[in-house]
Amino acid sequence: MPDLSIDFAGIKAPNPFWLASAPPTNSGYQIMKAFEAGWGGAVWKTLGLPTINVSSRYGSLNYGDRRMAGFTNIELITDRPLSDNLREMEEVKKYFPDHAVIASLMVNSRSEWHQIIADVQNAGADGIELNFGCPHGMCERGMGSAVGQEPEVLRTIVEWVMEVAKVPVITKLSPNISHIIDPGLAAAQGGTDAISLVNTFKSIIGLDIRNFAPYPIVDGFGTNGGYCGPAVKPIALHMLKELAQHPDIGHLPLSGIGGIETWRDVVEFILLGAKSVQVCTAVMHYGFGIVREMESGLRQYMEEMEFGSIEDFCGKALPQVREWKDLNLKYQVKAKIDTNKCIQCDLCYIACEDGAHQAIRLQANKRLPEIIEENCVGCNLCSIVCPVEHCIEMVRTDDGTQNRSWAQLEENGEAPDSFDDPRAGGVGHYVPKPTDALKKLT
Repeated sequence: MPDLSIDFAGIKAPNPFWLASAPPTNSGYQIMKAFEAGWGGAVWKTLGLPTINVSSRYGSLNYGDRRMAGFTNIELITDRPLSDNLREMEEVKKYFPDHAVIASLMVNSRSEWHQIIADVQNAGADGIELNFGCPHGMCERGMGSAVGQEPEVLRTIVEWVMEVAKVPVITKLSPNISHIIDPGLAAAQGGTDAISLVNTFKSIIGLDIRNFAPYPIVDGFGTNGGYCGPAVKPIALHMLKELAQHPDIGHLPLSGIGGIETWRDVVEFILLGAKSVQVCTAVMHYGFGIVREMESGLRQYMEEMEFGSIEDFCGKALPQVREWKDLNLKYQVKAKIDTNKCIQCDLCYIACEDGAHQAIRLQANKRLPEIIEENCVGCNLCSIVCPVEHCIEMVRTDDGTQNRSWAQLEENGEAPDSFDDPRAGGVGHYVPKPTDALKKLT
């Protein structure tokens, strides 16, 4: 049976499923309930100086029939007394000594950092997470993403923390920055033991178009919030990959955050280098019980792939992630439609005709689509929009003997380098005459 236990920078846990610092970790009661359900670790809702929260605090992006495809909040760090949190932290560790309890912290001065670190260490925290990501409220006070966006400040605070920390330190990065490598390097240079990413994205989730205020509305007004949920997962995966592939950062343990909801999400984050994952929005949507599906799915995947531990496949996808210039330009695929499965919805035809390369036509007197081979560039759009599984497949058409990248073309002086260069890829590709569009409208 696969072993799901992890050792994350010296923080041990029975599995890689951790709760992120957020409302689901606001109290010892919630964390004990989560551990009972099967979570292996929890990052306590951020502790710091006193705050006052507003009402309301949450907003949602619904897409089609899917509720909470995206989620935003304008909630601040914990507003509960520090003494209450410390007492409950100590109690959680008494009942769950083998589970990971990480204290998320956010304060200002060096002396405040030193004091609160001593407090959480005395309460039994297994590790510390530095919250440099919150994009609302706290950043207006010079904390949260205000630090995450200033690498030099970030490095200085990490250095302050490392002066007194006796447990592993995780630096949580803000995604609200043009180049995630910059704060990642600063954290590494400051001496952090590990990195977690990403925190929430600065955003406006939507507007009340009759009252002209952004959601969530507070007495007729609103503000930017922190965006998260399934919609941010692709960006989180990219930023994780950026750190995992960097020679001066990738040696650090990475904890992946952002849109994780299923066992497959967990696998994808691990394949790109995460040694633990942190979940928030999915729990706020479905409850702590989702960890059961995550665990059973992960175990089944590991058994099928013959992985004995998380380490066996952590980062295994990284060698396959390359820069565009290194991809094989000679690799070719074309769409193939299984007409026996086709439900004649014509989505593929419409998408290709209006959004791609006019490589699908409808058979005469029928609604059955067929591929125009000479026009198909293998863009994959038709198979993406098709609602029937495996009705449209992308089939390889080259013989697999040639490999030529843009980087190689440039190196050999063979890359197109002028307007109307005959060596360019689209030369000679069929495109209907502009006036053909008018004929189709009459």
